[in-house]
Amino acid sequence: MKRRLVSIILVLFVSIISFRSFADADLNINAKSAILMDVNTGEIIYNLNEHDRLSPASITKIMTLLLGAEAVESGRISLDDKVIITEHASRMGGSQVYLEPGETQLVEDLFRAIAIRSANDASVALAEFISGSEEAFVNLMNQRAQKLGMENTFFSNASGLPDSNHYTSSYDVALMSRELLKHSMVSEWLTTYIYDMKVGKNKSSTQTMVNTNRLIKEYEGTTGIKTGSTNEAGFCLSASAMRGNLELIAVVMGSNSSQIRFSETKRMLDFGFANYESINIGKKGDLMATLPVEKGKVTEVDIVLSRDSYVLLPKGEKGNISQDVILPDVIKEPMAAGEVIGELVIVLDGKEVDKIKLIIKSDIEKANLFNMINRVLKGYFKGI
Repeated sequence: MKRRLVSIILVLFVSIISFRSFADADLNINAKSAILMDVNTGEIIYNLNEHDRLSPASITKIMTLLLGAEAVESGRISLDDKVIITEHASRMGGSQVYLEPGETQLVEDLFRAIAIRSANDASVALAEFISGSEEAFVNLMNQRAQKLGMENTFFSNASGLPDSNHYTSSYDVALMSRELLKHSMVSEWLTTYIYDMKVGKNKSSTQTMVNTNRLIKEYEGTTGIKTGSTNEAGFCLSASAMRGNLELIAVVMGSNSSQIRFSETKRMLDFGFANYESINIGKKGDLMATLPVEKGKVTEVDIVLSRDSYVLLPKGEKGNISQDVILPDVIKEPMAAGEVIGELVIVLDGKEVDKIKLIIKSDIEKANLFNMINRVLKGYFKGI
């Protein structure tokens, strides 16, 4: 039997008319497609043709970086692994670090070349190392896109080189950008402005890589992410920035010049930071309850939040936020730390806006005979 504990955890004078689309202002963004999204909640602040299918150029590499980060964190590959560069990877052309067939590079330096120089050869080399071939890696890219809900995306390569059957939307770019930002390991590479990389079989050549995303030098709080440009795609950018609790992703696709993509991205970010705030409801690991345990080595266990929770609010408006904690009355069986036992539902002005899993903080082992006898004796003497 589950119990439902309801309490007001935060009262704020805010009012949301439409939670999925906040912005009333028409920013008149100069691009074919654009979107401004809150990283914490995924809420859309501004959108322009956000589901139109367009050529993405090198912002494709956001997915390449994402799959690479996931491969490292799962233990499939290591940053210290040595990658032998294939003929196929070396022949990518376009933006590159001029890798030679047969030379070796560390996985970490391939990441840097992708994030900083937007190197096509490094992208394909990493893809081949993870999946055995670029084709197999592209299959993984499309599978991951489907899982993320990227309904207007299809990848044909790992680099973003022009292909008539290679497309995405600004909304989908924001989705994969948001997912990439969950991996702290990439933040250093995304915000590195300049880096020297040794290339060639004898490492006799030095490629001085300057980050293609100049916002890391020009815009306060920039945390990433990726540029892209081809004749077909125009000038594209997915940029993220954080101020206080609020982190935003701004995507522009199909701008007419590099200057325009950066200036329009700044305008969207400025609008978001000026008009919205992110309210922290709880942090990962926060104690939510302590539950009794039947027939366990311990008599009670702490229940904690599985992740951070935030609510996006327009500045200066009215309303309230409440929480609904759903948990069992008692735990009756062994459980491992991290197992889900309930949920915290966040309600804003009567509307559910977030749902966070509640997990067991520590292992619950089944009580043995000694534990049970000891517990009975303690109860007996307490009652004397």
